[in-house]
Amino acid sequence: MKGPKRIDLDPGQVDALLKRVKALLPDEDYQIIKAMADTIYLLSQNVNAKSTSIRRLLKMLFGAATEKLENLDDHPEKASGTKPKPKKKGHGRNSAQAYTSAEKVTVAHASLKPGDDCPACIKGKVYEIKIPKRIVRITGNAPLSGTVYEMQRLRCNLCGEIFTADTPKEAGEDKYDAKAKTMIALLKYGSGMPFNRLENLQQSLGIPLPASTQFEIVDQMAATIEPVYQALMRKAAQGDVIRNDDTTMKVLSLIKENKNDDPERKGIFTTGILSTTEKRKIALFITGRQHAGENLDDLLKQRIDRGPPIQMCDALSRNIPAALKTILANCLAHGRRKFVDVIQSFPEECRHVLETLAGVYKNDQIAKERNMNPDERLHFHQQNSGPLMENLKDWFHQQLERKTAEPNSGLGQAIGYMLNHWQALTLFLKVPNAPLDNNLCEQALKKAILHRKNALFYKTEHGAWVGDLFMSLIHTCNLAGVNPFDYLTALQENAADLSNHPDKWMPWNYTAAASHSKNP
Repeated sequence: MKGPKRIDLDPGQVDALLKRVKALLPDEDYQIIKAMADTIYLLSQNVNAKSTSIRRLLKMLFGAATEKLENLDDHPEKASGTKPKPKKKGHGRNSAQAYTSAEKVTVAHASLKPGDDCPACIKGKVYEIKIPKRIVRITGNAPLSGTVYEMQRLRCNLCGEIFTADTPKEAGEDKYDAKAKTMIALLKYGSGMPFNRLENLQQSLGIPLPASTQFEIVDQMAATIEPVYQALMRKAAQGDVIRNDDTTMKVLSLIKENKNDDPERKGIFTTGILSTTEKRKIALFITGRQHAGENLDDLLKQRIDRGPPIQMCDALSRNIPAALKTILANCLAHGRRKFVDVIQSFPEECRHVLETLAGVYKNDQIAKERNMNPDERLHFHQQNSGPLMENLKDWFHQQLERKTAEPNSGLGQAIGYMLNHWQALTLFLKVPNAPLDNNLCEQALKKAILHRKNALFYKTEHGAWVGDLFMSLIHTCNLAGVNPFDYLTALQENAADLSNHPDKWMPWNYTAAASHSKNP
């Protein structure tokens, strides 16, 4: 038996139908049909809301594959069977130039050198080609390898005196050298490998490395390089644009307090702060009971003689600092996502919104490609994105005024969010350098989420502070295009200079300080 045919009616059509029924039928019949229509409408709204909630839950559990317009299930290109754009041709391999940290070995020709007679034609001279032939060979070993030095010992058979060979200089003074310590920190806080997992791996490879020893090593490292972390926070406080957001985190000592001491605030979060200034990006992580807005308040107290920064965040009130003023911008991607969530229930309306916002993002990409300065970018958006956003705002009001979208429906709530935060969502049309969204900060927070996914928790607040320090330094290196392994190693090798001149040891300028240290 076939199911009933689905007919989609907006509230205006339902009202018109009830008016016709009222004119034709007795009042008793009209009340029954009206109750049936109201019930069907209420049920459909609840089903749509439940479907949206289920889709959000699936995203939380398994992640969203994509939110791009062309990849949504009901996009016209997918419905019509249009083939997607072909991928650019390429073998997918990295060139030899991509291996920037690989050891380079120069191999000279066995029998020729520049200026020699050509052995093929005899008449010509050979000269060196600037680009040599390159091959790459990758070798493997344990994440941390070890060397056992065996110093010979001799004993006199008469007096019993023992003579031991001198320890070679390359053995060093510490059991774990700077590079070994750096590798532990990178695996744990850069790649999310828990200490016990690295312990098991090292044990199976014959180089034991207990988890407790690993934490002792990174804890000592953190104490050594803390001045650089504090200097990085001072630099971040001076940012022109500061993004912030929260993600939940588990700290066992704080969870224990929640059970035993019953504190007033029980939530535990890792705040991600991404500060941009002078084309430099600084990432900071702060774990504890404070929300993102409170952590930003503490950071901005270090701001020196500058006007309020542009703050980019989503519309949650806990993201906004209470004491210090900022120029608030809200994340356009958050507003867009609310329409993505309900596109299956309102395909035509949501597609209109998404296509309009796609035009705005395309304009922003053009501004980046043309390398526009903040004022040029603002003027470009005002000319090209301003009309798009103004038309979209008018369309939102029309949907509500004509009751095409009920305020309590998924579409109505998405529209309401956009209208309620319109000034902050469109700051990029009023203030130079204002970003469109908070995606950069959300990408940075994936460092903390990766740790939570693999290691599950921090044991103490101090352990969380150690993790915040290393994640901040490592991700700032990634944003600056700096090798974090070289950077953290250099900090350890020049520990004596860090406390006196931490500003010289930022990821973007440490090479000059390291070169000066080696060649005083």
